[in-house]
Amino acid sequence: RPVQTSSACPPWALDRGPYRDRQRSERGRRTRPSHVMGKVHGSLARAGKGRGQTPKVDKQDKKKQPKGRAKKRMQYNRRFVNVVVGFGKKRSPNANS
Repeated sequence: RPVQTSSACPPWALDRGPYRDRQRSERGRRTRPSHVMGKVHGSLARAGKGRGQTPKVDKQDKKKQPKGRAKKRMQYNRRFVNVVVGFGKKRSPNANS
């Protein structure tokens, strides 16, 4: 049976774009519900696989981080004083390059 269309939906656009879903719902067919889509994170049988395979490395001794006023001073200098203005995108504070 022919699909009844509104005046906002041209007949040539029924099988593509935003009108496609409208056409299916008017026919009474159901699309797949969102909760039946593909699996996302894998089975629990493989949980912890990466950590178990990784060799244990002891922590290194590091210099202690400054606390309080000294930490705020270090943050201020890093963010506003030693800023390198260059071309391109702004570097994130976490970038290693």
